Amino acid sequence: MLNIPTQSFPAPSSQQRVSPSGQSGRNKVALKPGHSLMDWIRFSKSGKDLTGLRGRLIEVTQEELQKHNTREDCWTCIRGMVYNVTPYMDYHPGGEEELMKAAGIDGTDLFDQVHRWVNYESMLKECLVGRMATKITTAVKGTNTHTQPESGWVEISLILIGYDWFQTDGTVHLVVYAKRKIPSSGCTVVDLVAGVLRLEVLLGKMSYMLHLRLADEVETHISVHTASSVGKIQVSIRKQAKGKWPSLGEPLEFHNTFLRKKDRAVYYRDCVLLSKTEVNHNTYVFRLQVPHGTVMHVPVGKHVYLKTFIQGTEVVRPYTPVDQNLAGASNHCSQVSDLYLMIKVYPDGIFTQHLNNLHVDHISVSGPEGTFSIRPLCDVTHLYLLAAGTGFTPMARVIRLAVQEMDTIRETKLLFFNRREEDILWRGELDELAANNGRFQLEYVLSEPCESWTGRRGRVDESMLQDFLNKPDASKCFVCVCGPPAFTELTMGLLKQQGFSDKELHAFQS
Repeated sequence: MLNIPTQSFPAPSSQQRVSPSGQSGRNKVALKPGHSLMDWIRFSKSGKDLTGLRGRLIEVTQEELQKHNTREDCWTCIRGMVYNVTPYMDYHPGGEEELMKAAGIDGTDLFDQVHRWVNYESMLKECLVGRMATKITTAVKGTNTHTQPESGWVEISLILIGYDWFQTDGTVHLVVYAKRKIPSSGCTVVDLVAGVLRLEVLLGKMSYMLHLRLADEVETHISVHTASSVGKIQVSIRKQAKGKWPSLGEPLEFHNTFLRKKDRAVYYRDCVLLSKTEVNHNTYVFRLQVPHGTVMHVPVGKHVYLKTFIQGTEVVRPYTPVDQNLAGASNHCSQVSDLYLMIKVYPDGIFTQHLNNLHVDHISVSGPEGTFSIRPLCDVTHLYLLAAGTGFTPMARVIRLAVQEMDTIRETKLLFFNRREEDILWRGELDELAANNGRFQLEYVLSEPCESWTGRRGRVDESMLQDFLNKPDASKCFVCVCGPPAFTELTMGLLKQQGFSDKELHAFQS
């Protein structure tokens, strides 16, 4: 008999991202001296009473929460826990105005729109007031999936998905049937740790997961085979001892569930830092190796979160993988793929300085995240990429995809903004590609050029975009934008003024 995955209906929320319309971009504000993240960590551990309750935890009613809605007395609720964020106001990178949007109310949805990946429990631990008082509600009956994990099917929003399994004396095989065309790689993430198997299949905005403690010991080598045209994924694992299993194993939390990706908790695995290669004076490519037992390929345009602990506080940052070089395609056939992350090291960057001086060669890495899809590019004829600084990183793999794998894209143009000439990333490779491939064009723009610079100067503006962009008759255009939040918001607004629709635009988060 086939089991049915549990349906989950949590409150609406969204990942940290800039929406396709560019309207949810968040600008950082200039913090006062002595109000960096490190300063907040030190202040929060100083022993001062940050809640005003002298260490007591209380149950907070809705009426009580609403009373604390001013700059001088600001409480907010995140996932049922109430925090006094008043002392954090001057330390918040998004500024006081952003925090005040959640003053005296449940700020979970607002938080998730830009901060889903942040460990607020650690950041605001000393600001915890207590738990929201719960209201008694009528329970809704559901299906218990924690029995007989032999197979399963579900149909939700016209998407049919299910799994089955079979075995030989030496191997066990799980087969997921998505019943739709799926990417040839990148949609399946497998983690096998101490006999516990976690398999996640990413289908657009949805996530299907199998989570089991396997019935017996297995090898850590895993093979994943995808039949993309029929939506079939087969995961094969070798048994340590030959013989028949009476069952696949014991189902664990969220086994056989199908829910929105943004409502799935971010899962991290421990990766090894293998090497660091200099790109320019302040940017490096960090090569990370996923652990044995993990199969993970990050699709083009997706990012991952890196997590580490600095002075006892969990710090998380998003980064978009690049290929090993601009021209070289990723080895999609490989079952184990190293991650290459191009990261700028800032003098006052708490995370990048820690990463650059990493003495322990391990760091936690999430699975693929983000909203970018290559599907809109399939019938595009002209692709325009607007990048500022390290906003180039998601563009690198988009460029390779466009010029090497998508013949329908007749022209790919990159407008690359930087401060100075020495800041340009992978300039040699970009110049070589532009010289050798007639379908790729490139222009640099410098805001602080030297006197001998003969290229474009200045910052993004209406006239520059009018000169760079063109929409030939019978063409289909698509524009990708990535850079600091202010750059992205301004550029998206200018593009809309020039007649580009939401469906023709994508803004990567920075």
